[in-house]
Amino acid sequence: MNHLQTEKSPYLLQHINNPVDWYPWSESAFERARNENKLIFLSVGYSTCHWCHVMAHECFEDAEVAELLNRDYVSIKVDREERPDIDQVYMEVCQRLTNSGGWPLTIIMTPDALPFYAATYIPKHGRHGRPGLMELLPWVTTSWHDNPEFLRNAAHEITAELQAGRSSDERKTVNLDLHAEAEETLKKSYDRQYGGFSQAPKFPRPHDLTFLLQQFRRSGDVQCLSMVEQTLQAMRNGGIYDQLGFGFHRYATDEKWLVPHFEKMLYDQAGLVPAYLEAWQITGADIYAATVHEILAYLLRDMTAPEGGLFSAEDADSEGVEGKFYLWSKAEIEDVLGAKATDFCKTYNVLTAGNYHDEMTGKTTGGNILHRSTPDVAEAEKSFADEAFAASRKLLFEERKKRVRPHLDDKIITAWNGMAISAFANAGRMLGDRGYLTGAQRIADFILTTMRNQDGRLFRRYRQGEVAVSAFSEDYAFLARGLLDLYAADFDPQNLAQAIEIAQLLKQYFQDPESGQLYDTPSDGEQLLVRPSSTYDGATPAASSIVLEVFARLFLLTGAPIWQTAAEQLLQSVSTKVSRYPTGYTQLLQSANWLLRPTREVVIVGVHGESSTEIMLSAVRNCKMPQTVVIYKAVDDPEAIAALAPFTCHMHIVNELATAYVCQNFTCDQPLNDAEELQVILNSLPG
Repeated sequence: MNHLQTEKSPYLLQHINNPVDWYPWSESAFERARNENKLIFLSVGYSTCHWCHVMAHECFEDAEVAELLNRDYVSIKVDREERPDIDQVYMEVCQRLTNSGGWPLTIIMTPDALPFYAATYIPKHGRHGRPGLMELLPWVTTSWHDNPEFLRNAAHEITAELQAGRSSDERKTVNLDLHAEAEETLKKSYDRQYGGFSQAPKFPRPHDLTFLLQQFRRSGDVQCLSMVEQTLQAMRNGGIYDQLGFGFHRYATDEKWLVPHFEKMLYDQAGLVPAYLEAWQITGADIYAATVHEILAYLLRDMTAPEGGLFSAEDADSEGVEGKFYLWSKAEIEDVLGAKATDFCKTYNVLTAGNYHDEMTGKTTGGNILHRSTPDVAEAEKSFADEAFAASRKLLFEERKKRVRPHLDDKIITAWNGMAISAFANAGRMLGDRGYLTGAQRIADFILTTMRNQDGRLFRRYRQGEVAVSAFSEDYAFLARGLLDLYAADFDPQNLAQAIEIAQLLKQYFQDPESGQLYDTPSDGEQLLVRPSSTYDGATPAASSIVLEVFARLFLLTGAPIWQTAAEQLLQSVSTKVSRYPTGYTQLLQSANWLLRPTREVVIVGVHGESSTEIMLSAVRNCKMPQTVVIYKAVDDPEAIAALAPFTCHMHIVNELATAYVCQNFTCDQPLNDAEELQVILNSLPG
């Protein structure tokens, strides 16, 4: 065994029996490298990464590769999901050196941890003109022994370039023109045949979809809506969606959304819920609401920890074979369904030869990915309403439960659970399901009670009773937004109070007071090559994008100017990057709307539990209200909210009925007692 046996990370534990003498990221590893003048071999991945498994089996379980690494290198393994800061820094190195990135990430560094070589997956032996580890490692070792200054100078140049790229005094203005530019770019890149915004591979990018839905709400441009609907339908009916057990796989390897990489990530589920929810709210199409119910059912059934949080991911592989758990032969389906198999196989595109092609050979394997063909939204609605296949799906799901399940990454990540709080809270508010609110509160309670230290600061990861790794800005950001969304759904002032506390820590430890820039790591955190600051909205929105929304919403909720100042400074700090490539910042552009477009505050004053209060609260929950915050002031406990939002002190109940105050630009209209009149006003306000 190597030095990983005391770790809790599922990814690191997958490598404890490798013949490679792995270290976790630790001072002891760097000290050994310095003392023995050995190069550092850094490998970064995550537990459900398919190509990480491939490289592990091919290289890190191999005695010959291990001999080279153990003789000439100090080898370090990093779980990118536990340490996104390390991953961010060295992924930027990889992208600068190779113009590409991905996982597994491979970095070779000097003994003082300065990088000079980067790659992603590397086979054992070279192929297609590229070296394998058996060729690369001895060559680098020889170069280090013969001309160490050459490699040191290269490492210093790369480091200097990395640090220089972080400093810029240039500032531009983020305005609504950038929204239009991002919209036009998405339209040009749109795949009109299959949906989505690229050729293969195709990744779900929920923030692109919600951005287009926001654009549609304001402009009425039906092209924005149709692009979103076609994409949501294609994903829901494609192989990227688990038609039996629900939930989305990581991405599709083809342009038709048919063949996925089969891992399931919590952040994809939590990120796609808002897109389907908003599409349902705009169109009323039941299939979107049903997809939300299915995603959340999957999370509650398969991804919920007994302690209260949600697990991170499920692997692509089972029994060493990618997708084996999800694939069906036609004969297997016929054995389970009998006479019903013919119609089912036709509808779900099941072939005798199989529709799944091996990624390496391109040959069919006899396995089938269940997926449905739906030419348009109207046909999809009709197909969805047909319950003829519900019993068949249930029978196949029960049969599938007998199989060996993919590996479960059972660590709990604060940021992704914060995303899930938002997903459950917004679904509970918009779909009227209090069970989802209970689920959101359960996750929030777990994070707030288990994953904080005595100073109230957060931890990143929980697993098997252990909390570890100081949290990053994305952990604080998504949790704060989740608590604000939960408050918007249940109006418990404690959730608003907790959101304020988390945001205060964000501002104190992660935002530069001069430039307004948000960093990934806290000001008192571990010093890396550079202090990472992620702004690009990738698989998940960047912390900056979420914090911008949190600060802006808190300004409207509390009236405290510090939040407006913090939000404006943050937006200004990313202005240059956004101006260069607005399509890469669609979540940030949505958050910027809280500063750039009309906003309003709605205060409901009422007696808790009375019918007029419930009617008024239901009215605001059901409105389509961009850039709107709602505050509930309970007459029987007015100080609970007044302490957080002092401007509500002089708002009282009128005519002994629940009363609504609608305020725009810090000017309030006459109080209302009529819920229908309130809905008309809110739905007519500009977005």
